[in-house]
Amino acid sequence: MNTNFSPTIRQLRAFLAVYQLRKLGAAATRLFVTQSAVSMLIRQLEEGLGTRLFDRTTRALKPTAAAEQMMSTVERVLRDVDSLSADFRELATLERGRVTLAITPTLAGFLLPDALRAFNAQHPKVRVLVNDCAPDQFISRILGEHVDFGIGTPERPGPEVEVQRLMRDHLAVVCRTDHPLATARVVRWSDLGRHPVITVRPGYGVRPLIDGTAAEAGVTLDVVNEVSFLSTALWMTAAGMGASIMPSAFARAEKNPVLVVKVLSAPRVARDISIVTKRGHSLSAAARAFIEALKKSLQ
Repeated sequence: MNTNFSPTIRQLRAFLAVYQLRKLGAAATRLFVTQSAVSMLIRQLEEGLGTRLFDRTTRALKPTAAAEQMMSTVERVLRDVDSLSADFRELATLERGRVTLAITPTLAGFLLPDALRAFNAQHPKVRVLVNDCAPDQFISRILGEHVDFGIGTPERPGPEVEVQRLMRDHLAVVCRTDHPLATARVVRWSDLGRHPVITVRPGYGVRPLIDGTAAEAGVTLDVVNEVSFLSTALWMTAAGMGASIMPSAFARAEKNPVLVVKVLSAPRVARDISIVTKRGHSLSAAARAFIEALKKSLQ
């Protein structure tokens, strides 16, 4: 016996077919190969194991004692292989599976509902797990492989991740319909200096981008309220507590009839919402399918 010999799946399938059918021709028909191919596989298996598996008679092949002893093990191995193949097939065809993603609550509220409904309707056996996190936890969730991918706006993503733009957004001012800026054809950053504004707290989310742009435009913002969530800023604005500065996509998604959204200009500040993955990390079929569903929901 060759101590380094490892039977192949093809050899084991040939052995099982010959054992059950007792004839090379019948085994070849079952396996969709030639009779000589089956004969060669059995010979290779016998040579590797160093023992005869079948005795040739005039009418059929008779299993030896070694073949009888091997039979239960071969059946178990092939059963496990077939089960594994079925598992992979189900994952590839989205008959089951799981998608995990990281996203901030603000983005999740207006990006995910439509995509989740469409995806769940098409692939009801695939679970989607949403890991809602703060902006400063976003990249670490991806690098730690706690999730398959993230959806967000990383300011300095770093070389460890790959970024694919999902949609382009812009910073905007949101105000009530009776606010002085509501009827302006164009709203510049310099126009904000005359009005109290609401935005997120320092160092959080888009605040560094807002402060940097205002400084670049030579504007001192009169920030009267600082919040942790943009949804809070919106109801404050709707209540007449001041205009809000935030990404335009989030504000428009609210579809509040008493609010007007004006993209800020001079300068116009783009803010991309992206699919973020760990570099070198391959996405599953389920994850790729969910990203496609998300893209379609945004069209």
